[in-house]
Amino acid sequence: MNNQMEKVLNIVDRLGLDAVLISNRYNIRYITGYCGDTGVAYVSKNRKIIFTDFRYIYQAQDEAKGFEVVDIATAGSYAKAVEMAAKEDGIKRLGFEKGEMLFSSYSAYKEALKEIEFLPYGEELNALRMIKTPEELENIKMAEHIGDIAFKQILADIRPGVTELEIAAKLEYIMKTNGAEGLSFDPIVASGINSSMPHAVPGRKKIENGDFVTMDFGCIYNGYCSDMTRTVVVGKASEKQKEIYNTVLNAQLAVLEQLKAGMKGSDIDKIARDIIYKAGYEGCFGHGLGHSVGLFIHESPRASMKSDDIVESGMTLTVEPGIYVKGFGGVRIEDLVVITKDGCENFTFSDKKLIEL
Repeated sequence: MNNQMEKVLNIVDRLGLDAVLISNRYNIRYITGYCGDTGVAYVSKNRKIIFTDFRYIYQAQDEAKGFEVVDIATAGSYAKAVEMAAKEDGIKRLGFEKGEMLFSSYSAYKEALKEIEFLPYGEELNALRMIKTPEELENIKMAEHIGDIAFKQILADIRPGVTELEIAAKLEYIMKTNGAEGLSFDPIVASGINSSMPHAVPGRKKIENGDFVTMDFGCIYNGYCSDMTRTVVVGKASEKQKEIYNTVLNAQLAVLEQLKAGMKGSDIDKIARDIIYKAGYEGCFGHGLGHSVGLFIHESPRASMKSDDIVESGMTLTVEPGIYVKGFGGVRIEDLVVITKDGCENFTFSDKKLIEL
């Protein structure tokens, strides 16, 4: 039995279940190896099954080594296929990921599993992904390296008259032509006053002289995500722009210097927040400092004002303080690091000095 499966079965025992149904596609990939977009996994002491449809049967057979692969067409639906397997397996208590299932799916399973207790469980499987293996970290590091390439190359395209959408499209092109298999998320490109919105959607706005341009982007390499943000100024930066930029940079550098295993998420966040607030920008940093990254772009642990998460060696974390001033603009600087016993290793190497284009 592989280490992953042993951990899953330990969770099954700890929760007092006979089997678990796994519907989160990142957990399915992590535990079974199956990467398809459609399907659910079933794990008990006696059986390991991937349920999917005809489109993914061969892929599941190739990727999910040691798992049975069941075409749901034989039963007519996922619920009926799971019910047949669970009855054959003789189980009485089947758990499901409560944060992942639509009510319509839950209702269908409840109707089919009349003789079996269908019970919710929480974040136990997600927690298995928190500490990354060396192989996972290498994939994340490579994804972040592709992001560094994209930032270096995109600088030549940022100039007055170019739209935010054009920059977003070029970032995607550069990352995919340098080995990315996809995007971690749709790129954020926000110029001028749009940069005061942390998650602004790129639009037809043309970049103008004097604009802040904030770019938040990432890609996927071997299934693993990257995430980085850089802010530049088109033309000469004003004194106000320099003040905001340097405040954010100092806040980020302070976190990177102090960050290490054993720290609580709220304490990590406080390092940056205190610097930003002391500089007179209280109320202008409204999001958390960071989050973990892996198969999914937003994983635990998190660093925020309310986070009780404790970071451990081998966990990844973004460090992304920001200042956003309504009607003026904003700055965010984001690096992706892995926590170590005595500090952190930064996977992001793009320049962080204020760049004036």
